[in-house]
Amino acid sequence: MPYFSTRVEPDYKANERLDKYIASLPNGMNRSKLKSGVTQILINGKISKLSQKVKAGDVIDIEWEDNIPDNIEPQDIPLDIIYEDENVTVVNKPQGMVTHPACGNWDGTLVNALLYHWGRQAITQTKEGSDAQLLMQRRPGIVHRLDKETSGIIITAKNRDAEEWLGAQFKNHKLRKEYICIVKGRPPAVAGDIRTQIIRDPKDRKRFKAVTETDEGKYARTLYHCLSSYGNYTLVRVRIKTGRTHQIRVHMKYLGCPIVGDPIYNKPDPLFPNETLMLHSKLLQITLPNSEVKTFTTPTPQRFLALEKKLKNKYPKKNL
Repeated sequence: MPYFSTRVEPDYKANERLDKYIASLPNGMNRSKLKSGVTQILINGKISKLSQKVKAGDVIDIEWEDNIPDNIEPQDIPLDIIYEDENVTVVNKPQGMVTHPACGNWDGTLVNALLYHWGRQAITQTKEGSDAQLLMQRRPGIVHRLDKETSGIIITAKNRDAEEWLGAQFKNHKLRKEYICIVKGRPPAVAGDIRTQIIRDPKDRKRFKAVTETDEGKYARTLYHCLSSYGNYTLVRVRIKTGRTHQIRVHMKYLGCPIVGDPIYNKPDPLFPNETLMLHSKLLQITLPNSEVKTFTTPTPQRFLALEKKLKNKYPKKNL
């Protein structure tokens, strides 16, 4: 994937937007390419926008995708639909499926599958517009997301009014979301309330980290309750009060109990080296556009049951 990095000269005194500054550099990119292809912008290690003003000494890192498709195509991909009405479709997303088209995953996503299921036409991808407009056209109906390797409940909107209705609840945290995960280690208490800031890891731009005693980053809150333990492994129920990128994965790492199978925040497990990410969105309680409060749940995934069976065979179960 193309990657561009530069440092603003120490005697820089102008007051330009980042996109104008980059376009002015001899080896820079024009603003059209920046708007249409950029997948991530970091200034001094923090996620930023093209409109941000740069200053002397800033370290700028830009990642972009050259081969953006002309259209997002409907694809006949089977979906495990939990609930559907004229406004929403609730799906049990399988592990390995990306939520919406983005860099490196332009097809085979939940959006591609929904376009087909809803009988929609391909969505033309324009190359001009604001950052928000360019992103919105790649994810019609998507009001929240799950990481590729996280399975479970995701609710999608079938029209603009429903999208705004649901989006407001996610933005204001007026809903309930619960997950289950299997972690390596035992949390310090049977139940807990984790409150930290989450920042981009300055040592690895693909990772995040939990920090305290600072206003940097974004506030994140996670409630957890240990359900059972097997040796040095614990089955945990998690409720998130905020919705930050990688929040549960980062907070479990922060507790010293990374999730089994997590390739970013955990090392390969010597006992279970082939396990994939043990994180699943199990419950969503939300108010639908018709004002009905609904609670959606999913069965425990097979990969969890298989790993628990291995753990039970190796260690005595201990309810907590």
